[in-house]
Amino acid sequence: MSLTTSNIYGKISISDEAIAIVASHAASECYGVVEMVSRRFSDNIGNLWGKSNEGKGVKVTSVDNLIHAEVYVILKIGVNIETVKKSIADTVKFAVENFTGMRVRLVQVNVVGIRV
Repeated sequence: MSLTTSNIYGKISISDEAIAIVASHAASECYGVVEMVSRRFSDNIGNLWGKSNEGKGVKVTSVDNLIHAEVYVILKIGVNIETVKKSIADTVKFAVENFTGMRVRLVQVNVVGIRV
């Protein structure tokens, strides 16, 4: 699916994959994030054949021009998990809204594990 909007310049369409790439880059640069985790087993198999994993760790869906994002991360040991989750959610929301010009309804951060 894709996100579509219209303005005085014309019709703009942004794919969910492009939004996932922006969200993945924003989340991976947050303090405490060690790694983004593949959200499906098929993503790991795709990596074996050289498939690009730029949107790794993010699942984006758009419903009625509202964006929902799920982020899957591994955090650094010793960080305050709730604070880092809030920071990731806020950073991803800002980056996606800035990139698309659309509203983000929900960013759900899933902590898959903790590493050194």
